[in-house]
Amino acid sequence: MKYQAILFDMDGVIVDSEPMIRDAAVEWYRRGGHVVSPGDFIPFIGTGEDRFIGGVAEKHGIAIDLARAKREVYEIYFEILPGRLKPVSGAVAFLARCRAAGMPTALATSADLTKMEANLRAIALPQGAFDRLVFGERIKRKKPDPEIFLTAAAELGVDPRRCLVMEDALNGVQAAKAAGCDCLGVTTTFTATQLRERGADFTAADLTAAAAFLI
Repeated sequence: MKYQAILFDMDGVIVDSEPMIRDAAVEWYRRGGHVVSPGDFIPFIGTGEDRFIGGVAEKHGIAIDLARAKREVYEIYFEILPGRLKPVSGAVAFLARCRAAGMPTALATSADLTKMEANLRAIALPQGAFDRLVFGERIKRKKPDPEIFLTAAAELGVDPRRCLVMEDALNGVQAAKAAGCDCLGVTTTFTATQLRERGADFTAADLTAAAAFLI
């Protein structure tokens, strides 16, 4: 491989969690007497929960206490998580193959630490499956800013231009390309055409398909 490290997004790449966090947010707005649609969240996928929740509030002109809103959305999310959250096909095996091949890896997620821990715990994937963990509280500027991938590459000691990013979100692809990384778009959330239009160098249906031509 021409790559020296692989940087993984979490939601939609490692775990199939995008529909659940969206459903939790829709339910939170409903409980507050507001009707929002699942499609309202699409522009904010991959940007972290502050923007995911807050962006929809701005769109509809709804005043919210963002810290409280996020805490309560997480409570709903954690309630629906057990038994429902699954790893994306091939994710666990792909990480094992990276480890066996001596390929450094990092998890680079805009999600908060509490969500990252809950997701990994729900699929019984230890945090030690990754060499580095970069999550929402550790960065100032969320995707589509490249900070998260630049941070992950730096902590692995690898030039970003020698890193491959695994992303499912348009904002994540944009961040990866801005960081100078190659990007494989996983089509769990957006189509291959949409991911390529944003800059993805390759696309794959899941990590089973990705592993077939990467490792």
